[in-house]
Amino acid sequence: MSTRHGGSSRKKGPSKGSGGQGRRKLSGKGPTPKASERTWHKNYRPPAQKQRKSDRTADAVAGRNPVVEALEAEVPATTLYVAAGVEMDDRIRNSVRMAADRGIPVIEASEVQLARLTDNARHQGIALQVPPYEYENGIDLVTELMADWEKGYRKYPPLVVALDSITDPHNLGAILRSAAAFSADAVVIPTRRAVGVNATVWKTSAGAAARVPVGQVTNLNNALTEYKKAGIFTIGLDGDGDQSLPGLPLATEPLCVVVGAEGAGLSRLISETVDQIVSIPISSQLESLNASLAAGITLYEIARLRHKID
Repeated sequence: MSTRHGGSSRKKGPSKGSGGQGRRKLSGKGPTPKASERTWHKNYRPPAQKQRKSDRTADAVAGRNPVVEALEAEVPATTLYVAAGVEMDDRIRNSVRMAADRGIPVIEASEVQLARLTDNARHQGIALQVPPYEYENGIDLVTELMADWEKGYRKYPPLVVALDSITDPHNLGAILRSAAAFSADAVVIPTRRAVGVNATVWKTSAGAAARVPVGQVTNLNNALTEYKKAGIFTIGLDGDGDQSLPGLPLATEPLCVVVGAEGAGLSRLISETVDQIVSIPISSQLESLNASLAAGITLYEIARLRHKID
């Protein structure tokens, strides 16, 4: 049988497969990586590097009054820096004396060094270097307070302040100051999306950060659930609460007061978890109170109802 010129002598129909040839070449490749994971792609994003504990830098308290207050409160410190040729006054003299008494090195520094150390804050020729704050475990801290009270080691039931994503260091410092003033036992903060104890907090708290322990929790909502399991009541502060603060019935019970974030207030999950939403009566002409002010008023009322103050 002849074939047409230019035609094919191949038979129609399915041809033989590769029989698995080249399978090695395909093995182990897996799914195509995302553009952000491909180093040659324009949308590549390098992974964020975790900060090692040894990489954390120390913070600094800047200014004459803050440094005196920090030293008087025995804030943990590593070095006192004094500007070369600074005009001495009683605050600087007292700072140098207290640092020497505590064995804290006093070092003469240039204006450039002080500016770098304090991140260009108004240092007034003096700065106190503070090591990274050592947080306690926020769940263990509170449950141990409860256990001590149940064993009769404490006169009053535990009083804890938990902060729902507070990001302003001035608010954290002011809340710590109120916690110390009205005998709260601890302040608890989340590890993420919240401010930690830094130099601004030390300065605002006027040393209260050294007297009131601060605990961290990975998830505040889960921590509140653990507190409730331990027998601690939880309340959240909000303007639309179903319970008014004056004469708060839960004040004399083991209690955790949750303060919401600046502006946003309590998150939805926290609002659903707490036992009660409490509001502070204010003038109708004012929409809301600052977070630290609301915390201070609430702690005052709780202390009053517990007969801790007149």
